[in-house]
Amino acid sequence: MKIVSVDQIRALDAHTIQHEPISSIHLMERAALAFIRWYCAHFDNHNQIVVFCGQGNNGGDGLAIGRLLSAKGYDLAVYVVEHTASPSEDFQKNLHRIKNSLAVHSIQKRKDIPTLSPSTIIIDALLGSGLTRPVSGLLAEVVKSINQSPAKVISVDIASGLYANKSIEEEDTITRPDHTISFQLPKLAFMIPQNDPFVGDWQVVDIGLSREFIQQANTPYFFTDSSDAASLKRDREKFSHKGTYGHALLVAGSYGKMGAATLAGKACLRAGVGLLTMHVPRCGYTIAQISVPEAMASTDIHEQLISTLPDLAPYTAIGVGPGIGKDPQTLHALHELIENATVPMVWDADSLNLLSENKDLLRLLPKKTILTPHPKEFQRLAGNSRDDYERIELARDFAQKYQLILCLKGAHTAVIFADGTVRFNATGNAGMATGGSGDVLTGVITSFLAQGFSHETAALLGVFQHGAAGDRAAALRSQASLIASDIVDNLAI
Repeated sequence: MKIVSVDQIRALDAHTIQHEPISSIHLMERAALAFIRWYCAHFDNHNQIVVFCGQGNNGGDGLAIGRLLSAKGYDLAVYVVEHTASPSEDFQKNLHRIKNSLAVHSIQKRKDIPTLSPSTIIIDALLGSGLTRPVSGLLAEVVKSINQSPAKVISVDIASGLYANKSIEEEDTITRPDHTISFQLPKLAFMIPQNDPFVGDWQVVDIGLSREFIQQANTPYFFTDSSDAASLKRDREKFSHKGTYGHALLVAGSYGKMGAATLAGKACLRAGVGLLTMHVPRCGYTIAQISVPEAMASTDIHEQLISTLPDLAPYTAIGVGPGIGKDPQTLHALHELIENATVPMVWDADSLNLLSENKDLLRLLPKKTILTPHPKEFQRLAGNSRDDYERIELARDFAQKYQLILCLKGAHTAVIFADGTVRFNATGNAGMATGGSGDVLTGVITSFLAQGFSHETAALLGVFQHGAAGDRAAALRSQASLIASDIVDNLAI
C-alpha cells in the first residue's frame, strides 16, 4: 500500500473527479459513507455523538457524516467553528444539505463550545491533511476543549492540527484522537513515533479513488499489510527435503549472553530453514546442544567469545551479532567474515555496535547486507537527527550511501532498501519492547535468506512475521507479560 504526499492526495482527488467522472460533492459523500460504515460496525447508537466541523473540506466531510448518521437514527449534535470568511464550496453545499434535516450549532466565541460528557463520542472534522500552519485562535480553543474532555474522539482522515508529512513543534495544538479514519491511503504522519499521541488506532477506508493513479504515483513510502505479506510467501512442495530450504549459519553468543544465541537459533528454525549451524564460544556448546537440539553446534577456539569462524562454504545465509559482545578478537572475526562471505547476511546487536565504532567496515559490507538496528544503534551508526522525520531521511541516505538494507526497529518498523524505498510494517505491539525480541528477528530474517528469498523479501517478510508472532503472543498473554520466547513460540510461517 502506497503512502503519498499531500500534493499527490490532492492530485488523486482531482484525477478521480475528472476521469471517473464524479463531482467533488459526490466524492465527499462517498467518503462520508465509508466513514459511517466503519463507525456503525464499531459503535451502536447508545452514545450521543458531537461532530465538530471546520469550514474547509474536512468540515464538509463532517457535515455529511453527521447528516448520514442522523438518518440512521444516531443521536447527535453538529457544531461548526466559524473561523474563516471563505468556507469551501463543498462545505457550503453540505451545510445547506444538513440544515434540511438537522440543526447546526455555530461556534463563534469560546463560550459557544459545548460541555462534553464522558459518554459522548466526538467526531473531529475541523481540519484535514492540507494543513500548512499551526492551529490558532478559536480553532485552537476547540481542539483544547476536545483534548480536555474525557470523551472518546474519532478524527476524520487526520487529527486536526497534525501535518500529514512534516514535523510538528512541541507547542502545536493538535487533537488527540482514540481513532483516526484515513481516506483511501495511510498518511506518513501515522508512521512517525513522535506523532503517536495524535493518531491513536488508525484505519484506512476505501473511498474509490483512482487505482490507476495510485498505481502510477511515484513515492518512496509504502505500508506492508497482510495482503502484501501473503503475496511474498511460498508454498512448500510435496517432494521437498531439508536441503531444499537452505543451511543457515548463526554466529552468536558469548559468556553470559548465550540466551541471545538460543533465541535466534530457535527463531531461525521455526521460520522454516532446512538446516542450522550455530557457531558459539566453547562455553556455549552444551547450552546450544540442549536448548536448540535441532541445530548443529560449531565451537570457537575461544572459551568465552567469538574469535574465529568456521568454513563458510556450506552455508546459504549468515546471521551475526546476537550476544557476541565487543571484544577486539570478535571484531577481527567480523572483519574476516566481511572478507570471506559470499552469501547474504544479517547483522544485528553487538555486530552493529562494532560497526559503529569501526565505520570503515561499512563500505566493505557486501551490497544488500541487512542491518537491524534499534533507534540507539542506528544513532550510533549514522549520527543524530532532530526529529523522527529527519531520522527516516537519514536512514534513507545511509542505506543508499552504503547500498545496504535497514530494518529500523520500532512501532511500524521501517524496512529501507538500498534504493531509498521505505516500507513501514503493519504488525507488532509494545509488548515486543523486551530483551531478546531483536535476536528473534535476526533468526527469522536469516532463515528466509537461507531459504532463497531475495534480500528485500527476507527483510519485509521477516519483519512482518516477527510482528505477527508478537501480536499472537500478546493476545494470549498480554503485552506486559510478553517475553521473546513467546514470539518464537507463536511464529506460524
